[in-house]
Amino acid sequence: MTDKRDDFDPKAYNPEFQWSFLAPKYWGTWLAVVIALPLALLPNAFRRKLVSVLIKGQIKKKRGTVRRAMINLKLCFPDWSEAQRLAVLEQNLITAGTFLSGFAAVTLKGKQWLDNNTDVKGIEHIRKLEANGKKAILLVPHSWAIDIPAILLASKGLPVSAMANSQKNLVLDWLMHKQRVQHGGRVYDRSGGIKPFIKSVKDGYLGYYLPDQDHGPEQSVFADFFATEKATLPALGKLAKVSRAKIVPVFASFDAETGRYEVDIREPMDALSGDDEGDARAMNQVVEMFVTPKPEQYMWILKLLKTRRDGKEPYKQENW
Repeated sequence: MTDKRDDFDPKAYNPEFQWSFLAPKYWGTWLAVVIALPLALLPNAFRRKLVSVLIKGQIKKKRGTVRRAMINLKLCFPDWSEAQRLAVLEQNLITAGTFLSGFAAVTLKGKQWLDNNTDVKGIEHIRKLEANGKKAILLVPHSWAIDIPAILLASKGLPVSAMANSQKNLVLDWLMHKQRVQHGGRVYDRSGGIKPFIKSVKDGYLGYYLPDQDHGPEQSVFADFFATEKATLPALGKLAKVSRAKIVPVFASFDAETGRYEVDIREPMDALSGDDEGDARAMNQVVEMFVTPKPEQYMWILKLLKTRRDGKEPYKQENW
C-alpha cells in the first residue's frame, strides 16, 4: 500500500453527515459526545477510579448485561466458584469502562500518541506476508480494544477491510465509522454479502474477521468452546481459500492500570482443513488461546451462547 492509496469503494459502507443528525432525537447522543471528549483527556487513573465506583454498584444488581456475562462465564468455566466469576467480571467491566471512557483520545491525540501508547508484538508476521506478496485475514476475537489493531495498522500503512452491522443510532454509527477509518481502510455492511470483502483482501487490504459472533443455527455448526460448545461460523477455511489469504490471529488488550494498549499478532495459522467442524473448532481454539490468560479483556456481555442444541437460549431461562 502507498500513501496515494484510494480507500473509497462505492460498495463499502460510507455514511456521511446529515443535517437530520441535529434533530432533537439525537440531542442525547450529542450530549454524550460532549461529555466523552474531555473525559477522554483526563488521566487514566482518574477514569479508572470513577469507573470502579460505578461498576461495584452495577454488579450487585446482577441484571441485564451483568447477568448475561455471568451466564457466559458459568457455562465456559463451570469449575470456577461464583466468587471467582464475579471477580473476573468486575475486572472485565472496569477494563471496559476505562477503555471506552478514554477511546476518543485515539482520535483527539493522533496516530503518534496511539503509536507511543501501544505495545505491538509480532507485527513482523504481517510485514513478512506483505513483503512476500501474500494476502492476510486477521482473526480478531471480541476484546474490548478490538478496534485498536485496525486503527493502528492503518496508521502504519496497513489498512484493513472489515464487515460490520450498522448501528440503529445513525449519529453514533457515523461517529464510530469515522473513528474506525480515520487512517484509512474499508468497512462493509454485512447485508451486502461477503464478495466485496473478499475482493478487498485480494486487492491487498488486511481482512478483519471476527470469529466469535453467534449467527444462529442455520449458518453455524457446534464446536467446543472452553467447557461448553458454541454455534460457530464454519466459513473461515473456505474464505481463506477463495481469497488466497493466510489467517493471522490477533488480540487487542487494554491495561486499565496503565492506560496502555497491547496488540498481540501471532504467526499465520496452518492451512485449515476445509472441514466445517474442524475449522470452527480451530477458530474457537484461537479465542481460547488469547482469552484464557486474560479473561478480563473479553466481551463476556455479548450473547455468545445464544444458540444451543436444545433450542433453549440460556439468557431467557429463569434458572440461570
